[in-house]
Amino acid sequence: MFVIAGGTKQDLLGRHCDCEPLDISGHRGIIDYQPAELVLTARAGTPLAEIEAALSAERQEMPCESPLFSGRATLGGTLACNLSGPGRPWAGSIRDIVLGVDLVNGKGEKLSFGGQVMKNVAGYDVSRLQAGALGTLGVMTEISIKVLPQPEQSATLVYELDASDALTLMNQRCAEPRPLTGAFWVDGKLYLRLSGAPGAVEQTIGDWGGEKLGETGDLWSKLREMQLPFFAMPDPLWRLSINSTAPIETPSDRTLIDWGGALRWVRGEADFEHLQAIAAAAGGHACLFRGGDRAGEVRQQLETVQQRLQLRLKQAFDPERVLNPGRLYSWL
Repeated sequence: MFVIAGGTKQDLLGRHCDCEPLDISGHRGIIDYQPAELVLTARAGTPLAEIEAALSAERQEMPCESPLFSGRATLGGTLACNLSGPGRPWAGSIRDIVLGVDLVNGKGEKLSFGGQVMKNVAGYDVSRLQAGALGTLGVMTEISIKVLPQPEQSATLVYELDASDALTLMNQRCAEPRPLTGAFWVDGKLYLRLSGAPGAVEQTIGDWGGEKLGETGDLWSKLREMQLPFFAMPDPLWRLSINSTAPIETPSDRTLIDWGGALRWVRGEADFEHLQAIAAAAGGHACLFRGGDRAGEVRQQLETVQQRLQLRLKQAFDPERVLNPGRLYSWL
C-alpha cells in the first residue's frame, strides 16, 4: 500500500509506487504543545501550516524551514522525505528536531521510539531513522519535535557574482562567526540572509557590504517553497547534496546553489550516471528530485554494504513488503 496524506510529495524524491493508497490525512491535530519546554507533539497527518500557526502565536518556529507546499504538506510526509529549507546547514534538518515517533510497522504492530525530551540517549535512534525512508519502514502516527524561538531580526544582502566567485564567497562567509542563516546563488546573484540579535545583524551588514534588500521574507519563502522562476520549468529537476567547496561542474544557467554551496539544484535533461559520478567525487549523492523517468531508479546507487543494511531494515520493519514497495529503490 502507498501511504499518503497531503499528497504534495507523491511525485518527488521517490519512484512511482503503483499500489493501493492508504490515506492518513484524517489523522491530524496537535496533541501537546509546551512553549516553555520548546516541544510539540502532533499526529502525522497534521499540516505544517497548522503547526507553524500555533508556533508563530508564541513567536517560535520549526528551524528546519520545511516547505509548506500551499499548506498541504504534513508533518509525517515531511519527515518521511526529510525535506528541509534554506536554513538547514545552520539550524539543522527536520531529522535533527525529531524527539520521538510512534508508528505502525508492516506487521501491524504499534511501536514507540524516543520521547518528548531532548535527551533521549538509550537504544537505537529509530525515530530519526524514519527521515528519508519515504514511508517504507512504517506508518507514522505521532511525532514529537523540538522548536526554537523566532529570530529578533533578519536582513538580506545581495551581490552580483558569477557562480564560481559566489561559491568562494559563500564558503568564506560560512566560516565566519556571524548570524548567517541562508546563502544561495541563482542567475548571477548571491543572496546572504542574516538572522539573530539586531546588534549582530547590523554589525555584519556594515562589515560585509553588498546591497541590502528591503522586504525579503517573500524571497526566502519562494526559495523554501520552490516557487522561484528557476523551479517553474517543467524540465526534470536534479538534486546534488555534496561538499560545499566542490567545484561547479554543471551549466551555471541551469544550476541553483543553496545551503552555502552544499546543495546544487540542476534543471533539465541530464545523464544520471554522470551526475552520480560528480556527486560521489564531491563526497555526496544525487537524485532525480522531480520529473523524468520515475519508473527507473531515481536515487544514488548504493554500495553493497549499504544495500544490505537497507534490506535488513526493511526485513525487520516490513518483512512482507506491504509499505510503499519500490518507493526508495526497485529492489526494496
